[in-house]
Amino acid sequence: MKFIGVIPARYASTRFPGKPLAKLLGKPMLQWVIEGTTKSKLLSEVIVATDHDEISAVAKAAGVRVVMTASDLPSGTDRIFAATKDLECDVIVNIQGDEPLVTGDLIDSLSALFIADPSLDMGTLAHPISQAELDSKNSVKVVVNRQDEALYFSRYPIPYSRASAPAVGDIEGCLKHIGMYAYKKSFLKKFCDQQPVVIEVGESLEQLRALYLGAKIKILRVQEAAQGVDTPEDLAKLEKIMRGK
Repeated sequence: MKFIGVIPARYASTRFPGKPLAKLLGKPMLQWVIEGTTKSKLLSEVIVATDHDEISAVAKAAGVRVVMTASDLPSGTDRIFAATKDLECDVIVNIQGDEPLVTGDLIDSLSALFIADPSLDMGTLAHPISQAELDSKNSVKVVVNRQDEALYFSRYPIPYSRASAPAVGDIEGCLKHIGMYAYKKSFLKKFCDQQPVVIEVGESLEQLRALYLGAKIKILRVQEAAQGVDTPEDLAKLEKIMRGK
């Protein structure tokens, strides 16, 4: 199987414009992501998909290929499809450009799901959830079946709609979803050809489009998420943590 990793990195961001170029311990955040990603043993190639010349320059200086994509693409997934639609590969891994602590081992663990089960359409990550995460609409929850395949994703505290987790005595009815994805290339095309669907728009979660299409999404359980950066404040907190280490 041939695996390609793609880092979608656009300049515009409502909460943090120019985020991929923001400095973290003296290096652009995107450079940290590239350095972690290129430690993967399974990826044949790493591509940065961007709409900005300065981001392109950082990626090229870090030694990876750049594909320029349109600024008005509706999502990072569409940016990834635009960058890879003419490439020969089996699986495409979507690596978030705002998770500077991503590791090659994590990418390889996600990619290996497709080696174990070539019938998969998608793979993604989740970790044990806390009560605070269960209560927060900023945290995405996923309910799985006994094969660790996704049944549903929500910002609501599923499946605790009638009985709370404390009342049930078990918080393991769902997991906290982490937004790193791997897609079979053929399914990625099917996904991007489909317009957003009602359940996706209602929850503001594009992975629900995949479930609507009947996708088999395998959930890889990990112990914790790589720390992401959404705001300048998040960046400052992460830099403090990294300096401490």
